[in-house]
Amino acid sequence: MKISKNIGIPEEEIQLSYVRASGPGGQNVNKVATAVQLRFDAANSPSLPDEVRARLLKLAGHRATDDGVIVIEAKTARSQIRNRELALSRFRDLLRQAERKPRRRIATAPSAGVIERQIEQKRLQSRKKRERRWSPQGE
Repeated sequence: MKISKNIGIPEEEIQLSYVRASGPGGQNVNKVATAVQLRFDAANSPSLPDEVRARLLKLAGHRATDDGVIVIEAKTARSQIRNRELALSRFRDLLRQAERKPRRRIATAPSAGVIERQIEQKRLQSRKKRERRWSPQGE
């Protein structure tokens, strides 16, 4: 499976299993295994560069097991073929997202105008609260 010009995953590394799904399908749901479980052993895959592997496992979150196996389930469609396409599409999207290096954030300081406005807002809020206070001299 071609992900990008740098990454390609051999079909042998992806395991697809089919199980019965809950949800739409009526009686069909009780007879046909339409839900798809895609499994990919990211931790031991020779096809992934180390930095992409680390980002992939982080992005996968709850879909990654403790052993580094990514499990993607698709069961929304009524047909097995459509669920298979959905699972592969989600997997492809996850890999493409993991391939992108996150941009480094450049720390910036607030401008003088912003600081001035914040101070003015604090001053107004303080005055409002002060005027609400009860004092025996005020009445």
